[in-house]
Amino acid sequence: MSSNDPRDEKPQFVLPLVVRIERAAPPARTDALETSARAVLEILADERSQGEGEWARAIEDWQDARIRKVVRRARGAEWRRAEALPGLTVTGAQGTEVRVFPPVPLDGWPKDLARLQVSGTDLEDPAAPGPAPADVPVLWLNPELDMSAGKTMAQTGHGAQLLWWRLSGADRKAWRAAGFPLAVRTAAPSRWPLLTSGDLPVVQDAGFTEIAPGSCTVVSEYPALGIRAS
Repeated sequence: MSSNDPRDEKPQFVLPLVVRIERAAPPARTDALETSARAVLEILADERSQGEGEWARAIEDWQDARIRKVVRRARGAEWRRAEALPGLTVTGAQGTEVRVFPPVPLDGWPKDLARLQVSGTDLEDPAAPGPAPADVPVLWLNPELDMSAGKTMAQTGHGAQLLWWRLSGADRKAWRAAGFPLAVRTAAPSRWPLLTSGDLPVVQDAGFTEIAPGSCTVVSEYPALGIRAS
C-alpha cells in the first residue's frame, strides 16, 4: 500500500463484527464466512445507515478512510452483552450468528466489545462445501493464503462491500430483497490468475495482521449481472 494514500490522513474507524462461538457448538467455517459477508451488507443497506439515520455519519466517516473490519468472538454472557449494544444480528444458513455494529473510532471500542478475543478464531467445515450456486454472487478466496477464520471473515466482508459499491441502486435493492444470497468458496489455483487480472472487485489487504501488505485475499464475482471473469 502507498504511504501517501489520502485515506490514511483521515480519522480511522473500524467496523466491529462479533461471531458467536459456543464451546459445545462452534459454527461451520464456510457458514461463518458467508454470514459475516451478509452482516456487512445488512448494515450498509439498513435505513439507519442512510441519509439522516443514526448510523449514517459513522458509516460515511468509516467509508471515507480505510474500510477496516475486525472480527471478535463471544459466547455465553459475553454474547448477551454484545447483543445489548446497538447493531444487527445476522443468522447463517447453518445457524451461525454474527452481530455487526456501527463503525467506531480505531481506539474507541465499547468496553464490552474491546474485551473480546480476536486471535484464535479457528473454525472447520464438517464437510467440504459443494459447488457455488450458479445464480448468486461468489466471493472467491485466494487459494495460496492461510488465514484464521476471523481474519477471513473480515476479508469476505470486504469482498461483499466492494461488490455492493459496484452495483446499481436497482441491483442493490433486488439483492437485499432476496436476502443477500451469496457463496464463499476457495478458488482453484489455476483460475486465480484469471480472477485477479480483470476488472472484478479485488480485496487487497493492508497487511495489519497475518498476511503481507497488498495481498489479494478475495475476488467478488456476480455472473448473473455480468460481473464475471472474462
